[in-house]
Amino acid sequence: MWIIFALLATLSFGARGILYQWTSQRAMDRNLLLFGVFFIGFVISLSTMTILNQKWYGWQDLCVGLALGFGSFAANGFLHKGFSVGKASLISILSGLTPLFVLMFAYLLWQEALTTMQLVGFFIIFGGLYIIRYSNDISFSNLQGAQWGLLAALFFSFNDLLGKQSTLLNADLFATLTSMFGFGSLLFAISWLVNRNKLVIDENDPRPSWSGGRTFGCGLLIGLTNFFGMIAIISAFAIGNTGLVSAISGMNILIILLYSRVVLKDSFTTQEVLGLSAAFIGVIVLRLSV
Repeated sequence: MWIIFALLATLSFGARGILYQWTSQRAMDRNLLLFGVFFIGFVISLSTMTILNQKWYGWQDLCVGLALGFGSFAANGFLHKGFSVGKASLISILSGLTPLFVLMFAYLLWQEALTTMQLVGFFIIFGGLYIIRYSNDISFSNLQGAQWGLLAALFFSFNDLLGKQSTLLNADLFATLTSMFGFGSLLFAISWLVNRNKLVIDENDPRPSWSGGRTFGCGLLIGLTNFFGMIAIISAFAIGNTGLVSAISGMNILIILLYSRVVLKDSFTTQEVLGLSAAFIGVIVLRLSV
């Protein structure tokens, strides 16, 4: 069952990635957008938490949720910084190291080991994703922004591990998400308020500048995909191996890739076809191993 939840997380985060890609082509305040993404998650989580009478049973439950909020804020911030100063392809490759970090840390923290077949499936998926990310022409003579890509990978790994930790504590799902989205939305709101007067719109930019209300409203819509993705991935962590869940959820790049090919009419490269095929084969191998 965990693999179903992991695939649902992949679909949700893939949809989120498509919407992020689409909005990145619009002139808008990204901090305000992400404030909306996290705020709608906070509102729905708090409402559901109240209806289901869920709560924090101790300071550990609350702290894990707050740390998730900080981790999400930092990971998104580092990723955005990397894309703004370095080559997108290089930053994408480095941020794609998340499943490998999660696999190592899960073994060190909880002695989570994989069977031989699961290990084969993991590396087939990871290899496929890496082939796709590496399919663009990259010159390693220019590593500008590499540190931000690595930091993004580490904080995304941090988030996956915290999601697993919340299940080990038997923390109530919507209580965890309330503290996560609440703290994340607070941090993005502060960033928006601090930086909004520093936002400079290029007068030569042909794209119309989005109003604050439209940007925030778009963030609320994107936040629904993020909210359902978090429910799915934490549910997967509750019953599945941390490294495998992280690897499968990392396949959301395939959803974004298919979108770029079908909607944006980009063509597949040979490496991308190989990577796509390898990732699907890896999922089949994992399915046979459970």
